[in-house]
Amino acid sequence: MKKQPQITEKTRQKFVEVFCELYSQKPIEKISIQEIANESGFNRSTFYQYFTDIYELLDAVENDLINDMKKELAMKELSMHTIQDTFYCMDDREHLLALNALLGDYGSTRFLKRLKKEITLDQLELNVPKNHSLTPYFIEFYLTTSLSLFRLWLQRKQDLSSEEFSKLVENLYARGITPYFKE
Repeated sequence: MKKQPQITEKTRQKFVEVFCELYSQKPIEKISIQEIANESGFNRSTFYQYFTDIYELLDAVENDLINDMKKELAMKELSMHTIQDTFYCMDDREHLLALNALLGDYGSTRFLKRLKKEITLDQLELNVPKNHSLTPYFIEFYLTTSLSLFRLWLQRKQDLSSEEFSKLVENLYARGITPYFKE
C-alpha cells in the first residue's frame, strides 16, 4: 500500500517542527531521536523512514530554509534591504521555527557560513566596488549585522512590527546609533 503524499509530508514536517523547537532550547548533542519521535507522536522506526540521524534532519532544515530564501531573493527587486526583506517574507510558523533554532543560542556557525556564502554581492545593492580590497569586510559587516539584528528580533519575540524593525535597521545603516541618543 502506497503512502499518501500529504500524510508523508505532514509526518516529515512534524519531525522538523519538533526538532526545531528542541534545537532552540538545547544543543543538538542533547537531542535524541527517541525524544523527537515521542514529541512528534511517532515511534523511532517512523523517524528512520525520513532521516538516517539527527544531523541529516539538521541538514534538511538548513537546506529547506536556504532554498526557500533563494526563491524569495529571486523574486525580489534588488535593494539595500534585500536580505531583511527576505527574512520578513519568511514569517510563517515553519520558517520562524527553523530560523529561531538555526540562529538561536544553540544554532550552528556552519549554518551562518552557508547562509553568507549563498548571498552574493549581486544580491546586495551595496554601493561598494566589487574588486576593492575592503569589499569582503563591507559584505561581512552588512550580512553579520543584518543576521544579528534579525536574531535579536526573533529572540525578543518580534517585539517590533516588521515595518518598525525594517525602519530601525534602515536608520541604523544610514545614520548609526547617535540620532537615538539625541532624542
